[in-house]
Amino acid sequence: MSDSTSKPRREFRNLDLELIAVKYRLPTAGKVSILHRISGAILFLSLPIILIPLFAASVGSPESFAALGSGFGGFLLKLVLLVLLWGFMHHLCAGIRFLTLDLHIGMDKESSSKSAKIVLGASIALTLIFAIKLFGAM
Repeated sequence: MSDSTSKPRREFRNLDLELIAVKYRLPTAGKVSILHRISGAILFLSLPIILIPLFAASVGSPESFAALGSGFGGFLLKLVLLVLLWGFMHHLCAGIRFLTLDLHIGMDKESSSKSAKIVLGASIALTLIFAIKLFGAM
């Protein structure tokens, strides 16, 4: 026997996505997780576009290696390499953090937040060190 007088479904009409995006504060661990995925995607997508052709050009002949080395003087190419370096450094540091979390080390809220902040700081610091070297300040 079916009840034809069932309750009407509730409707939520106050879902303003812009307000939700502004009000919701993602924790540091969540930001590290999202950046880990973004850096992995950057590294994966750069393989066929940037890294493999650069490697092929570098091992082709001594002349192509010298031409490739002289081509790294451009600012735009250095900026692309810096983004790739950040992607690698962040992916490496966050990967180590996630491996320690898989071993059930630092699973509580305070330790997780602290390790996420360490990952952000370490990846930015390593990227800055490579940026100084890449742009010739040292």
